[in-house]
Amino acid sequence: MNSDSDLQIAGDILEVPHLLQAPREHPATVAEFAGLARSIAADRSEWEHLVRYDATTRWYHRLRTGPGYEVWLLSWVPGQGSGLHDHGPSSGVLTVLDGSLTERTPRGTRELRAGAQRVFAPGYVHEVVNDALRPAVSLHVYHPGLTDMPMHSAQCSDVGAGAGTGAGAVTTA
Repeated sequence: MNSDSDLQIAGDILEVPHLLQAPREHPATVAEFAGLARSIAADRSEWEHLVRYDATTRWYHRLRTGPGYEVWLLSWVPGQGSGLHDHGPSSGVLTVLDGSLTERTPRGTRELRAGAQRVFAPGYVHEVVNDALRPAVSLHVYHPGLTDMPMHSAQCSDVGAGAGTGAGAVTTA
């Protein structure tokens, strides 16, 4: 009898190179973008020396680019915020590297501490603020690269939960 359930591979599967996918040079999936952000976060020597704090405006630095994506490093002194916005056609991964940030959406408010990640879809509306008493640093990966960041006039607390603009994000820790 010969059926799919009778199929067996003898030996070490890792010794059959044509069955293995070649590792990608650049991320291409949501999981790979989140993994890229986690790997950069884990290597403080890659970003810590670049961080600057500016009391008059949020500081940002493009850390890396690749085919169809960008990685940005941002600092936030206490009280600084992004304003209510979305990222146009870009999906994103926000990772808090140091300190804590508050994310406000029409669906509610959440504190994001160092190590927390938010993965969001195009059109996701939110506001990010440093409500803490110490500075914070965050990493942002956008795919495709950020070309548009429309600002929204209403405060999150003024926007009704039925607006649908809070959907499309996932938190990981």
